[in-house]
Amino acid sequence: MAYAMYGAGSETGLDTFPALLLHHANVRADKPALREKDLGIWQTLSWAQVAHEVRQTACGLAALGVKKNDHVAVVGENRPRLYMAMMAAQSLGAIPVPMYQDAVAQEMVYVLQDAGVRVVVVENQEQVDKMIEIREQAPDLAHVVYDDPRGLRHYTDELLLSWENLQEKGRDYDSASPDFYLNTVQSLSANDTAAMFYTSGTTGKPKGVVLTHHALIDRARVIQKLENLTDMEEVLAYLPPAWIGQNMFSYTQLLVTGFTVNHPESPATVSIDMHDIGPTYYFSPPRVLEDLLTQVMIRMEDAGGFKKTMFKSCMALAKRVGMRILDKEPVGLWDRFKYKVGDLLVYGPLRNALGMSRVRVAYTAGEAIGPDLFSFYRSIGINLKQLYGSTETSVFVCVQSDGNVRADTVGPPVEGVELRIADNGEVQIKSPGLFKEYYKNPESTKESFTDDGWYHTGDAGVIDANGQLKIIDRAKDVGKLRDGRMFAPKYVENKLKFFPYIKEVVAFGANMDFVCAFVNIDLEAVANWAERRGLAYAGYTDLASRPEVYDLIADCISQVNIDVASDEMLAGLQIHRFLILHKELDPDDGELTRTRKVRRAFIADKYKVLIDALFEGRKNQFIETEVKFEDGRTGKISADLKIAEGKVVDVKMKKAA
Repeated sequence: MAYAMYGAGSETGLDTFPALLLHHANVRADKPALREKDLGIWQTLSWAQVAHEVRQTACGLAALGVKKNDHVAVVGENRPRLYMAMMAAQSLGAIPVPMYQDAVAQEMVYVLQDAGVRVVVVENQEQVDKMIEIREQAPDLAHVVYDDPRGLRHYTDELLLSWENLQEKGRDYDSASPDFYLNTVQSLSANDTAAMFYTSGTTGKPKGVVLTHHALIDRARVIQKLENLTDMEEVLAYLPPAWIGQNMFSYTQLLVTGFTVNHPESPATVSIDMHDIGPTYYFSPPRVLEDLLTQVMIRMEDAGGFKKTMFKSCMALAKRVGMRILDKEPVGLWDRFKYKVGDLLVYGPLRNALGMSRVRVAYTAGEAIGPDLFSFYRSIGINLKQLYGSTETSVFVCVQSDGNVRADTVGPPVEGVELRIADNGEVQIKSPGLFKEYYKNPESTKESFTDDGWYHTGDAGVIDANGQLKIIDRAKDVGKLRDGRMFAPKYVENKLKFFPYIKEVVAFGANMDFVCAFVNIDLEAVANWAERRGLAYAGYTDLASRPEVYDLIADCISQVNIDVASDEMLAGLQIHRFLILHKELDPDDGELTRTRKVRRAFIADKYKVLIDALFEGRKNQFIETEVKFEDGRTGKISADLKIAEGKVVDVKMKKAA
């Protein structure tokens, strides 16, 4: 009944986030809105409780001088109070600016300066310390409100204000001006700015992406309708709130659909908390799915012979018929029976081990997912689908629909989206979810659109015969080998990352005779593999240099080379030479963005000596690299890296055969 009431109400002015919050507090007052695990116990806030606390918080922010169009930064893990701080800011017409909690203090300076932030709401002592460290570089900063008081007892800085003190100020302000809150909420418009998200800065300084209430709410409603989402869904919020993907799933859709969002105790407890909650609606970037699969494979390596044999047999069957059964396609009775047995013995327990037993809809986005990884999850009965979008598009541009899911596409455009492929292969779109502008950057805003008003996505793609979009790679990364064959690095990188021993890959080859690659091993998976073989090592650098590990990675590369060689168009992507980096690529060292995307240009410049060594045929290359530690100190790691040959399939010989 509550869901039907929401549908009726959606046409009566529920076009801003504060209006939606008040609606939920009215029609589902006692239903759970937010849960947080604290000291092992789940604490629940109802919609009525959330609305009450948001009102007090908004009035508290108003007492601090926050007004319409001011920017309020929010820094921390997923926490109910941080979500309520965003709601409170929006209730005043102010603009929440989520920031990455794992960014070092100096990385935060640019955003605070660019957005002219006066008030920051932070999670804990770690984030408080960062604000105190950079306060002189952010002259507008006047107040830092903190949620968790642990470790802050002896802090006396006048910059600081506890959440409880903010609430007290809010109660006083509300008592003095009882009509203020509702009048302010009612004055807001759908075309007002709702939030600002900073881009990851893969090619330069981050840009503030300005999104309206209408853009975000419209896209969330389209997906609510497409997936039949109701207020009974359970969602786990475990990714950075500063990432538009997490923010859409656990904040925008929370307020649009009225379901329950659950906040893990910490990043380390996500797996346990998944089992507690049993989410029905799940979102994950490929890297998280890769990590989960790696954990499964590590456990299977430690299993006995019978279990290993049963697992391999069942997974072979799942690979053959699992996705067809999930898509309700015709499958023989005998295969269906065997799959049912496999579900009882392997697939069901595996879904339970992953915490996905109740998942009804799962999405993956953020970067391209390897087809093997994607097929694995669907083959064991998890309804994993790909979506395509970006911060500038309010996430949802293309989404795969049930019964029409393929590993090599991201689905057709969703309702309201127009899509075209430019002459240079770039995907261009029009959508109600498009951003308003880049903050204080009219030049970049203008450059983001064609003369006839289409948004440049920067991605290269094609539309297949079924009207589904297939993304090849970032347009700027797609090139050609010297002989004219296609070079699409992400394609071969994703294939290699399917192996549990490989965490990251960066391929090079544009305008060259062949393809070479850097590899990051997965320390946990390779360490487990090494320990079972009695191989001693003294850390990542030592393990990565072991000849046995090089042989292990060479075998993975050989399998991928055989795979890509079977497609004439992609045969040039075979990896001829590779090396295993002496350190893990790290956001703190500038090699990855905060969303863990590879910064190719930065890596190519930083490790030019290694790239030259790969293409010049050297057998090893010395390198010394500066690294940043968690406490802000810098140091250096040096190594003489071995360069190995990949086993390449001779496509001409294969053709002749």
